[in-house]
Amino acid sequence: MGTWDAGPFANDTAADWCNDLDDAAADARQGLIRATLVRAADTTGHLDADVAEEAVAAAALVAAQCPGGEPAHPHYGPDEPHPDLTGLRALALQGLDRAMAKPSELLELWAESDGGPWQATVNRLRSTLTSRPPGDQLHLS
Repeated sequence: MGTWDAGPFANDTAADWCNDLDDAAADARQGLIRATLVRAADTTGHLDADVAEEAVAAAALVAAQCPGGEPAHPHYGPDEPHPDLTGLRALALQGLDRAMAKPSELLELWAESDGGPWQATVNRLRSTLTSRPPGDQLHLS
């Protein structure tokens, strides 16, 4: 695992995924983010670490557009703009939840080291994705 920090973009897989996202046509970026989240959320067996790392990065991009969301990492996150992703909040939560549920290779890898900072990162993303301003409703269907 080429990981240098607990942030959602602080690993080789997420950085490469962000580069792919930057290389995609502007009108294809939302679809790529959605497909990444679906791939993780729909995995019923063992979840590969690469799929989970990409899903965490995709969820972080969705969270960045939510109130209180942290922007993507300036060096390892994507450089190109993407459309409104706030409609993907529920799917981003599903992707994060799957990355954190056994059997997940990423969860296992972080359990082998001090996974506390990574768990805190995921918890912050979940909190951002679930919080909403008055009048805004998150539909978890």
